[in-house]
Amino acid sequence: MTGGEAEPRVITQRGLYFDEVETGVVYAHRPGRTVTEADNVLFTTATMNTQALHLDAAWAATQPFGRPLVNSMLTLAIVVGQSVAQLTQGTIVAQLGLREVDFPHPLFPGDTLYTETVITQKRPSGSRPGQGIVTMVHTGRNQDGQIVVRATRSCLMWTREAHEQAMPGMEH
Repeated sequence: MTGGEAEPRVITQRGLYFDEVETGVVYAHRPGRTVTEADNVLFTTATMNTQALHLDAAWAATQPFGRPLVNSMLTLAIVVGQSVAQLTQGTIVAQLGLREVDFPHPLFPGDTLYTETVITQKRPSGSRPGQGIVTMVHTGRNQDGQIVVRATRSCLMWTREAHEQAMPGMEH
């Protein structure tokens, strides 16, 4: 800036702090993500999962779904990833766990995945002042609205005040 102009205000994208998330609210994460055959093959091979249902289209065609399935771990990873910008970007301390993960309908290459998250529980941490435990349920649906994954996830999250005190001078 020149000539004494004021510095522009900077707004940094972040998730929500523990004190901002609300139980019972549905957080819809957009945009959706169309999962390609390349995504599926790269993830499957990178994770050394040699399951033919993900890699061998000719063999998968002889199986009950008649075509390759998207690796369920990729589906889960995208669903969690889709929630980050809106909920936990820069506000999470640690992921504590995933449980009750189910895949009621397969995701296929070419399908688009849409995710919603509901906060089911939150409580201040008993051992970590300025942080709290948030339990959320992620639900991923394909473009037709069919549920392809549901997972309960627990995270340790900052309160705004504690995070600002722990990181003075940093933009959150």
